Amino acid sequence: MSQFELKIAIADNGRFHPKTDPRFGQQTAREARHFHHTLNGYRPTPLYAMNHFAQALGVSQVLVKDESQRFCLNAFKMLGGTWAIARLLCQKLNLDIQRFSFEKFRRQGIPPMTFATTTDGNHGRGVAWAARELGQHAVIYMPKGSSPFRVKHITDLGAECIVTDMNYDDTVRLTMRMAAERGWEVVQDTAWEGYTDVPTWIMQGYATLADEAAEQMESMLNAPPTHLLLQAGVGAMAGGVLGYFADRYGADRLHTIVVEPDRADCLYRSALQGDIVNVSGDMNTIMAGLACGEPNPLGWPLLRDNVRQFISCEDRVAALGMRVLGNPLEGDPQIVSGESGAVTVGLLAAVMHHPKRAALMKQLNLTPESRILAISTEGDTDPQHYREVVWEGKDAI
Repeated sequence: MSQFELKIAIADNGRFHPKTDPRFGQQTAREARHFHHTLNGYRPTPLYAMNHFAQALGVSQVLVKDESQRFCLNAFKMLGGTWAIARLLCQKLNLDIQRFSFEKFRRQGIPPMTFATTTDGNHGRGVAWAARELGQHAVIYMPKGSSPFRVKHITDLGAECIVTDMNYDDTVRLTMRMAAERGWEVVQDTAWEGYTDVPTWIMQGYATLADEAAEQMESMLNAPPTHLLLQAGVGAMAGGVLGYFADRYGADRLHTIVVEPDRADCLYRSALQGDIVNVSGDMNTIMAGLACGEPNPLGWPLLRDNVRQFISCEDRVAALGMRVLGNPLEGDPQIVSGESGAVTVGLLAAVMHHPKRAALMKQLNLTPESRILAISTEGDTDPQHYREVVWEGKDAI
């Protein structure tokens, strides 16, 4: 096997102190999943066993949940947006969330409102889809450098999409100003003072995929995961999914690793500091969905308490993961995974080929008994860039 060394900075979490949060556990996840089950086209996304990859790595199992097959939207994000919008409408209109459905709401002919959000692509697509299904309006702001393909995915759903000349976090602040001026409802996946309900609901919505994965994994292996690999932008998905698994299995029995791009590694830096650290600048990474510089303050306590290690890695790690999943070892399933979706499997592949493989395996507590769960959070949401990486060798080793 060839050897090569990619940049992987590992921060062992000295503040690991397992603690659950009742807002982000099994009960709230199952409430959200019950709602998602009412949506036309709902079905659990597949969980694939990468048996030959696991053997090459030297572990028992590597399982990858393929969120590219979520409601034909090519990413997991709509889980959070739809649940949050449903909860928001029930709160504003005094409706019963247990009886709420998009189809029933649309038939009521309630005057349309406008939902606004900032996105790197997938979250905005989910909000736009939900607004269309409800007969409402959506205005989606995107940071500078956003892919034209991701813009088109949003406008094709009938939403207005505005690409700014600012980074992600500054675009969030612009969205807030415009929404306040124009009376729009903000559906954002990070929290700030006075704005916590919607991001809480979004994190709870993401846990639908965790509930599915736990059922699937136990059905396949009759055993829980030993390792949970999560990619992070603001940390909303990572916090929501980890909250579920910590409640179900206990964080002390689960080795959770959070992975970020080195150009937007706010959680990694926060782990080193012991408190929230913001990253500014352009955050020019191929992992567009993770290019966020300010941690979600709702998700950070869960991650601080329950994550074993935070990892900051270069873009070539994500590119490697895209190629590994798209061109698997013989007998393993092929998974089309985008830049943000593939970074965790890219990390495992980078460890496999690293000159210091044995030391890294030991540090990450990867053994022949390890059962690893990773989530491919998106498919080829930018098809041109996907081909540039997988076919043309962009960000090559």
